[in-house]
Amino acid sequence: MKKLFTVALLTGLLASCRVVGPNYTKPIVPSPATFRGAVDAPSLTDPASLADLKWFELFKDQTLQELIHTALERNYDLRDAVVRVDAARANLGITKADQSPTIGAGVEVTTLRSSRSGSFPFSDGFEQRRTFGSVALNLLSFEADVWGRLKRATEASRANLLATEEHRKAVVTTLVSDVAAAYFNLLELDSELEIARRTLETRENSLKLIRNREEHGVATLLEVRQGEQLVNSAERTIPAIEQQIEQTENQISLLLARNPGPIRRGIPLMEQEQPVSVPAGLPSGLLERRPDIRAAEQELIGANAQIGVAKAAYYPRISLTGLLGSQSGDLLGLFKGAAGTWQFVPQVSQPIFNGGRNRSTVELASAQQQLALIGYERVIQTAFREVSDTLVQHQKVREIRAKQESLVQTLQDRSRLSYMRYRGGVDTLLNALDADRDLFDAEVGLAQVRRNELLTLVQLYKALGGGWQD
Repeated sequence: MKKLFTVALLTGLLASCRVVGPNYTKPIVPSPATFRGAVDAPSLTDPASLADLKWFELFKDQTLQELIHTALERNYDLRDAVVRVDAARANLGITKADQSPTIGAGVEVTTLRSSRSGSFPFSDGFEQRRTFGSVALNLLSFEADVWGRLKRATEASRANLLATEEHRKAVVTTLVSDVAAAYFNLLELDSELEIARRTLETRENSLKLIRNREEHGVATLLEVRQGEQLVNSAERTIPAIEQQIEQTENQISLLLARNPGPIRRGIPLMEQEQPVSVPAGLPSGLLERRPDIRAAEQELIGANAQIGVAKAAYYPRISLTGLLGSQSGDLLGLFKGAAGTWQFVPQVSQPIFNGGRNRSTVELASAQQQLALIGYERVIQTAFREVSDTLVQHQKVREIRAKQESLVQTLQDRSRLSYMRYRGGVDTLLNALDADRDLFDAEVGLAQVRRNELLTLVQLYKALGGGWQD
């Protein structure tokens, strides 16, 4: 009858379980129909986005693909993120284990020899040397999760694991964009160095011409000094560019977890392939794609579950302990029927007064949930802004690049004609030197604009949540 009563009591308790605390409801965050700055509005039937491409589908340069692949294998930040995911997964396993019964076994064998000359007299029939022991199996040892405290704790740990995994994906996205951006910066510096060396060669030839004319009395010493000034200016530019190149190579080496060293190049800057169009997709798709948004939502889910953990402290905690085994003073009779033993111990603990600790704990959990909600909304609005900014920037940089190409062509003709007129004696050297300086600045500006166009593509790809896909 006692066993039946115990089983009935346990069944009734478990059947009446209810999970305290609020259930998670996804917040409604208003989102625009389209991104500001998008050239073409996406179709609801085809909400394609640039971020749907995998990084090796977007960046066609084989050398850049190899660099990104190496970084994904060896980068320190990414390896750190992977270990954090493993730690979060282990923590979830520990939390889930609290919901399961603990089963253990214990064996004890004791050999005792009593003294005959002790303080207490013993009868002649008492054995001086005895061996006895016990074998016990802890059939039941767990907390009955009547109020859902352990369930909420497991829910919070699972959300923490998912948030950590999303943070890992965000690290992947950032790493891909950082390697690509540094690589394009390196290619742009290569272009600047090439322009500077070509300009230096042109100016040295012009200086030879000016000196030859000065020897024949056609040019003045002032013109020679002006030519020397341009040569010295070009010579000074080259070491500065070479310094930036080596520093950028060291930056890429760090991303690849390598010692500082040279970086192999692939397709030149001006020949880098770009997609014909850069569809942004639907803003609603951004909420499902960007890892930082999904991580913020998981953090909100975890904070919401912690409210239930805090509220469960108001209610009694019920723990159940059961034991089944054998115990005998004679080792040979340890497994006989008379040696059997068992016990079942239900325990109930109820907090009565703790100085308002439980109330403060619930208030703290509620405040942390509100902070997580604010952070979630902020991440979404920040993502909308980043996408809109990069869309506008990419479109305007494309327009600037087209104008800059026209400017370079115009200045190339101007420089060529100015030197022809100077050699023909119908124009001054000053106009030729001005055209030379303007052409150098325009060519460097074109390389920088071309680099900026590629960088805005990288930034847009990152802002849309692309790059983490395997």
